[in-house]
Amino acid sequence: MMAATMTPGCATEPRTTGPYAPMTEADRRTALAERLTGEAVDVMGEDPGRAEALLRDALTADLYHGPAHNNLGVLYLRQGRLYEAAGEFEWARKLLPGHPDPRFNLALTLERGGRLDDALAMYETSTEIAPGFVPSIQAQARVLVRQGRGDARLRPLLEEIAMRGETETWRAWARKELALRAG
Repeated sequence: MMAATMTPGCATEPRTTGPYAPMTEADRRTALAERLTGEAVDVMGEDPGRAEALLRDALTADLYHGPAHNNLGVLYLRQGRLYEAAGEFEWARKLLPGHPDPRFNLALTLERGGRLDDALAMYETSTEIAPGFVPSIQAQARVLVRQGRGDARLRPLLEEIAMRGETETWRAWARKELALRAG
C-alpha cells in the first residue's frame, strides 16, 4: 500500500484508493458508505458477488464504517471464508465498541473454526455489552453443551432460553437440556 507523501520540490502523490487505503477524516465519505452498505444488505441473499462489491466500495468511501466491515464479515462467513470473516469482524468490533453483533459474529466464526473456548469467551463478551442478548445466550449454552460442560454457567443460560428463546425450537431444546440435568 502506498501512502501519499510530500517531498520538497515534488508534487504530492494522489491518495491510493481501495478498501484498506489510509484515510483521513476529510477523506471519509460516511453517507456514501452508509448508502452502499444498505444496498449491499438488500442484495446479500440473492447476489453475494454484488453485495461484496458494494461493501468494498463502501469501505473505499469510508474505511472506518463499522457496519460495512460487519456485513462483509457476514458475507464471508456465509461463504465459509472464516479467516476473511474473522478479520472483518475484528475491524467491526473495534469500530463498534458498544454493539454486540460484531462480537457475536466473530464468536460464531471461531466456533465454526473449532475454537470453542475462544468462541465462548467472545459470546460472553457480546452478552456483557448487551445483557439479555438472546442469540448470544443461546450460543453460549450450545457451546457449553457441545463441550459437555455442565458448569455453573449453563443452568442460568438454559433457564433464560427456556423462557425467552428466539423460537419454540430453542425453548424446547433448553427445557430438554434442563430436564436431562435435573435427574
